[in-house]
Amino acid sequence: MHTRQLGYGYEEAEEAAVFIRKKAFVPRVAITLGSGLDEAVGRLSTQVNIPYKLIPHFPVTTVQGHGGTLHLGMWKHVPMAILEGRVHYYEGHAPATVVFPVRVLALAGVQTFILTCAAGGIASRSKPGDFMVFSDHLHLQGVNPLVGIHDSRWGAQFVDLTEAYDPALRRIARKAARKLGVRCSEGTYASLLGPTYETPAEIRALKAMGAAAVGMSTVPEVMAARQLQRRVLAIATISNRAAGLAGKPLSHEEVLAAGRAASRHLADLLDEVIPQLMAGDVRLGVR
Repeated sequence: MHTRQLGYGYEEAEEAAVFIRKKAFVPRVAITLGSGLDEAVGRLSTQVNIPYKLIPHFPVTTVQGHGGTLHLGMWKHVPMAILEGRVHYYEGHAPATVVFPVRVLALAGVQTFILTCAAGGIASRSKPGDFMVFSDHLHLQGVNPLVGIHDSRWGAQFVDLTEAYDPALRRIARKAARKLGVRCSEGTYASLLGPTYETPAEIRALKAMGAAAVGMSTVPEVMAARQLQRRVLAIATISNRAAGLAGKPLSHEEVLAAGRAASRHLADLLDEVIPQLMAGDVRLGVR
């Protein structure tokens, strides 16, 4: 028996997916852009731009730096969807709402998700302006988007996250960064609820747990994508040193400024990565 999830269930997602497909074409790769990371939109050709508020049931972001537009187009012959901004738990959204855009795009045809975000650097190697490819995560937001009465149309109830972040895609991203001379490490991302930044004591605890960077997003989307057996590559822009490591207060303005400064480098990195999604063992839709 299937159940509805407060307006963000399977039927609503399918309605939104049909709306998107009718606007352009079937997207195969989706990118979610984090705070200030909007230059990638300019790399699309033959764009169709749809404000979130026009897509049936789609949640609208309220956070500065998250534009709230779905962009459809071609990126080097790859049919793409770019989400300019996301919604977060700390805005007051329910779990099913936060992962709704990922579920919609998966039903619309997306096989590979590239999730980006801004993050605070914890590891000593993580400096503002660097990138970090997720190798794993610590989910510390206190709520899991898969909790609730199970609807089998989304996939398995118990989802294996041993390789939540696709190893082949991670290798491609690291190789592309080396080619471009872009500073890019790999590490574990800790996701906390927010909207407060972490305390210095919390950062010390996260470091002891193995976290290299910390943020307030992305992991719920990963869980939803993996439940649907979609491939995931996640990349954080290190926007600042985490609390107690920089010797100054943290601010959202700093996060946005760092995102804008790194946006072109992220777009260049994706420019190298995206064409390779059509080749070899990472062809779209091939496991």
